[in-house]
Amino acid sequence: MKPMGPIPPEFSAQIGSLTIAGKNATHWIDIAGDTPLFVYDFGIVAGRIAQLRAALPGGIGIHYAVKANPFAPLIRAIAPLVDGLDIASGGELRLVNAAAPGTPVSFAGPGKRDDELTAAIGAGVTINLESEGETRRALAIGERIGVTPKLAVRVNPAFELRGSGMRMGGRASPFGVDSAAVPALVRMILAAGASWRGLHIFAGSQALDSAAIIDMQAQTLALAGMLAEEIGVVPPLVNLGGGFGIPYFPGDTPVDVAAIGAALGDAMASLPGSLTGADFAVELGRWLVGPCGVYLTRVIDRKISRGETFLVTDGGLHHQLAASGNFGTVVRRNYPVAVASRMGEAADEPVTVVGCLCTPLDRLADQVALPPAAVGDVIAIFMAGAYGLTASPVGFLGHAPPTELLVGLPDNPNAIFTS
Repeated sequence: MKPMGPIPPEFSAQIGSLTIAGKNATHWIDIAGDTPLFVYDFGIVAGRIAQLRAALPGGIGIHYAVKANPFAPLIRAIAPLVDGLDIASGGELRLVNAAAPGTPVSFAGPGKRDDELTAAIGAGVTINLESEGETRRALAIGERIGVTPKLAVRVNPAFELRGSGMRMGGRASPFGVDSAAVPALVRMILAAGASWRGLHIFAGSQALDSAAIIDMQAQTLALAGMLAEEIGVVPPLVNLGGGFGIPYFPGDTPVDVAAIGAALGDAMASLPGSLTGADFAVELGRWLVGPCGVYLTRVIDRKISRGETFLVTDGGLHHQLAASGNFGTVVRRNYPVAVASRMGEAADEPVTVVGCLCTPLDRLADQVALPPAAVGDVIAIFMAGAYGLTASPVGFLGHAPPTELLVGLPDNPNAIFTS
């Protein structure tokens, strides 16, 4: 048998039937009409935002990276609790304009098309510039449409976030402007009369090493101070990026947010004079929303092949690619899974959970120990709140998309928002 990742603490102590936001999983399936579906418990998200606020030093803003989960009702619920939204496409811009009008927005990512830049500049969005070429295009578009563009510079730092799942710094990269070239680019922005909005420094993501995150944030502040001194102008905002990982796999443990916040407070207490008056923010996606989501899929066949038991479900990698091990992982490891009706029971049967697709890649759990499951039982895959549905090949083989439900809003516990 192969181990699985840890079930989130909000669910791990449950006995019997899985409950989400205080209701049995079958209740949400009945609301959706069928499996498969994603259920997002917003109470978990709100609790994590509050936890982060309490841990961070005062005055540090929180931005939500929409790419982690762009479900419109979720964006609408998150927006009042954070200080900004970060988008990565014109499509996400349309989403946030509809779901959370008036919320401060920044736009990162290489390869922004002219139509995307035009829409963003016209809407007053801050563009996190990725290159000199993009800068020149943004300046020209602002002049053409008669709007002063709000421009920040995304920095490609010389350091990386150690142990991160995706390293965004310390190497040649399509992301950001090499740190040595940043001062000259900012001076060009200022000379052109644009509104310079600051620096965005993002060194990596999905790190579980708290000490590495603390070190990265210290290096980020030092780099921002050095760049500001060379530029000669205080950056209005320094976006420190994120990088906080969540425990998906066996042996993973949560980051120590309190320790990270305390260390950041110490670092902020001795900022260089070149950053006096700057605002600061962290930008997180999966850490805020990953644990809130559960993917529910029903067993439609149970078969034994050459002595191995397979639970064949009505879901699959076309909805939850990451759980199949085909989304950025080198070695396939098991997400936390459970039989929704048998939480806390003895897990003594080795099974492989597969989806309904005609590909051997569609493997949602490989040789894990679960309580015995029969046709009709529901399998729950946890940590499904980030990079789930929209990070998956939904159109593959023409299967229907799953339903998404947002539930558990603290100020409106009976509200249900569906796709």
